[in-house]
Amino acid sequence: MKTRTLIVDDELLARERVRQLLQQEPEIEVVGECANGREAVGAIKEKRPDLIFLDVQMPELDGFGVLQEIGGGGAMPVIVFVTAHDKFALRAFEFHAVDYLLKPFDRSRFQAALQRSLEQVKQRQGGALDQRLSNLLAELKSPPKLLERLAVKSNGRVVFVRVNDIDWIEAADNYVDLHVGKQSHLLREKLSVLETQLAPEKFVRISRSTIINIDRLKELQSLFHGAYTVILQDGTRLTLSRNYRDKLKLFGLG
Repeated sequence: MKTRTLIVDDELLARERVRQLLQQEPEIEVVGECANGREAVGAIKEKRPDLIFLDVQMPELDGFGVLQEIGGGGAMPVIVFVTAHDKFALRAFEFHAVDYLLKPFDRSRFQAALQRSLEQVKQRQGGALDQRLSNLLAELKSPPKLLERLAVKSNGRVVFVRVNDIDWIEAADNYVDLHVGKQSHLLREKLSVLETQLAPEKFVRISRSTIINIDRLKELQSLFHGAYTVILQDGTRLTLSRNYRDKLKLFGLG
């Protein structure tokens, strides 16, 4: 009997990479691909895969959220987590003997993860794997440790930036621009990833590309179609887009 396998990743190229590697495995039957966590939950309940290659960082519902959605309902599938840089998750996965792939991964690393996963599929007895995943879910529910400072590498030196000193943060492709007073620091990190490591009551995302330190907020000016101009204490003018209007309640509005 073949191992029914589901691929979950919001990046098309990442899904294609995993699928191509699996096509060479006679023991594997790919039963589906999902581009986000919500699709994954539905596919897992419908197709009941034995093995899932599950991306950690996805919009709306991430890999952790997927596990929490499906946890406790019958036998859990074997999970191979796919991640770019979540060090906390990597430690947790290793501790609970659940494998992971760190992007970018090569064929040999993929093969090693796949073989261990196939052994788990074959040898799972008495819900031992389910218990390991239950332990992992309990650990993931613990409040994450929030960042207090960031190490920014630049021109052969490392600058340490206190998070509380940051006025606002701007996305710049695979980097973020940290605006601290009259200085700015370019950090190699995605805005969506950094957002999860900041205090949500203090750092508020006001658009797809901008996060502000709410302590630096001076004024809001209403614009058309539900958007707002956000004015910081140093005079910086930013835009709160209408898709982020729910953030107004954090400013005491809405």
